[in-house]
Parts: sequence; C-alpha cells; structure tokens
Amino acid sequence: MGFQPVVKRSVSEDVFEQIVSDVLSGELAAGAALPSERQLAEQLRVSRPAVREALQRLSAAGLVAVRQGDATTVLDYRRGSGLEVLPRLLVQGGELQPAVARSVLEARLHNGPKIAELAARRAGVGAAARVRADLDRIVAELAAEQDPVRLQLHALEFWDRIVDAADSIAFRLMFSMLRAAYEPVLTALAPVMSAEVGNAAGYRDLAAAIVSGRPEEAADRARALLGPATAALLDILGD
Repeated sequence: MGFQPVVKRSVSEDVFEQIVSDVLSGELAAGAALPSERQLAEQLRVSRPAVREALQRLSAAGLVAVRQGDATTVLDYRRGSGLEVLPRLLVQGGELQPAVARSVLEARLHNGPKIAELAARRAGVGAAARVRADLDRIVAELAAEQDPVRLQLHALEFWDRIVDAADSIAFRLMFSMLRAAYEPVLTALAPVMSAEVGNAAGYRDLAAAIVSGRPEEAADRARALLGPATAALLDILGD
C-alpha cells in the first residue's frame, strides 16, 4: 500500500473545498441560493469567519455571487470561472470525467502545433541556442528513460520550454492549467501515452524545426507527434 502525505488545511479551506466540489459536480446548481453565513457555520460546525473567508474565495473564483444583505447565489462556472477549475473538473470523486478529458485532449491537439509554430518564429539567434541546449537535454532524457510516468514528465518539461520560446502569456497560462489537470492522471494515462512519449525521434525532429526557425514544419511535426495518442485516447473515451 502506498501512503500519501497528509495535507494540513485550514477550516476555511475545508469549507471552500466542500462547496467547490458540490458546485462543480452539479449538486449545487447554477442559480441555487446557499444557506446564510450563520446557517452554513451551524451546519458545518465551524466559525462564521471561516465561512466568510471561504465564500470570499468562491466569489473570487467566479463560483458564487455574494451580495450584502442578500442570499449567496451559485453561478454557472462555465461562464464565470477560469481555467483554474479544470483540474478539479477532470477528476471528481477520484474518477476521470470523460467529457472533460475529451476537451483537454482537443485543446492539446489544437494548441500544440500553434505553440510550436510561434516558438519557431520567435526564437532569436541567442534564444535558439538556449532552447536547443534545453531541448537536446530533454530529448536525451526521453531516449534513456524507461519509466512510463517519468517519460510523461520529461515530455511535459519539453513542452514547457517550447511554451516559453513561443513568448505568449495566453498560451503560458493555458498550458499551466492543462498541465495541472493532466499531472494527477499520469499513471492512468501511461499505457496510451507510451508510444508518444517514447518517440524520442519525434521530439528531436520537432526541436530541430523550432531552433532552425521553420514554423510551418514545426507545426506539422507537433501535429504528427500529438495526433496519434490524442486519437487513441478519444477512441477510448468513445468520441
């Protein structure tokens, strides 16, 4: 049995997590009114300041609307929240959510080639040398690695460097959230991802296109690298 580290959380964090879970699972539907701060404190057996802090965080996350003197209302997270809720949506109750996984894979296949193209366009001479050194090191690690989970971590590091080279804050934020959603399910996805992350030659070709400043080829190489595993995963998910 593998033991997991015990994470110490504050009372307000526990309140926040409980309500977030209910909102994202649909147990608390959009438009529903939460009990008052006092009632929540009584039901959860916590202090009102802890409830107040949790509600403020929920409001900042776009999950509820807090109005002074009025009921706190659940919002539609699809319209009011950002990518930060994606990791919570992907795995709920310890289970992978197929519809969310499908959307993550679609975003991955759509964004990857464009990020590679931008990296090839924007990596200057000096930057290209640094990018080449980083990518060459990671490709060598991919070629030598046998562990299926560590292979995926090396692949994530490879893409992290490419996102940096693309110099796009929008893609950086999207990548960070997609990575946060993906990392908790590395072990579960290892069998399907093995062909992709074990394709050191594919990563090497993509790196060469980027550092040589060939954007169209970089996009094609990225698409060829990401496409097969994405198609296989979508097939498993029944899409």
